[in-house]
Amino acid sequence: MRLEDVWLRYRRRGPWVLRQIGVRVDPGEVVVVLGRNGVGKSTLLQVAAGVLRPIRGRVTDRPRHVGWVPERFPADQPFTVERYLTAMGRVAGLDQAATGRAVEDWTSRLGLAAYRRVRLPELSKGTAQKVGLAQAMLRPPGLLVLDEPWEGLDAATRELVPEVIDEVAAGGGSVLVSDHRGEIARLPGARRWTVADGTVTESAPSADAALAVIEVAVPAARVDSTVARLRADGHQILRVRPPNRAGLADEPPTGTVDADAAPVPGGPEAAGHPAGGAR
Repeated sequence: MRLEDVWLRYRRRGPWVLRQIGVRVDPGEVVVVLGRNGVGKSTLLQVAAGVLRPIRGRVTDRPRHVGWVPERFPADQPFTVERYLTAMGRVAGLDQAATGRAVEDWTSRLGLAAYRRVRLPELSKGTAQKVGLAQAMLRPPGLLVLDEPWEGLDAATRELVPEVIDEVAAGGGSVLVSDHRGEIARLPGARRWTVADGTVTESAPSADAALAVIEVAVPAARVDSTVARLRADGHQILRVRPPNRAGLADEPPTGTVDADAAPVPGGPEAAGHPAGGAR
């Protein structure tokens, strides 16, 4: 799929959100879209998915079957999870039997089985995001577009997202995924597009780049703002440890870094910063 000289703005005489975008993603490739909030990452993904049409330029060779997961799933719909997914399976061109199997498979895999008869507006944000991911995967997509797919998910589902991406790529599909949480570490070898000032530049993944782990202790009241700033600067958030009774974060054993522990919602106290030293 190619985006050829794509320009987009949201109102006449308004600023260009995207300018002269010329990028390409081939079958089996995974591309991570990076950049600060508000620079046009979501706009770029919506153009790629066919949700938005460019003002100038064109998108060519877009696969027929596109799986699109927005950053915030539109849960204000009067359907149960099961009814919604069943309807989306039929929209995707699956027959009744295939739809039933796909709904059963993905609700089970994403931990949605207990929510099948719950109405969408009653779901938490994280559970609604799982429904969004399930509908995108009911029919194996030729292009999977994920806008901040880790946002709001529980630890188990965050671990599942890279598996889903790998499966799509292994099946010959293309994947575009935006990331401002530093989750790119879960996708080694992915191409990287950085969006800034309405343009896209590509940087090759560096398999040899070493990481140094720096632990940063911050006042509890500043955790959220520190997390946001570190992620915006492109750092990986490995773990947050809550304060102990003395008001200090619990210490790991000397010489170890608990990088695999599930993050605590709210933000980091341990951040992996790109550096030249060994990890």
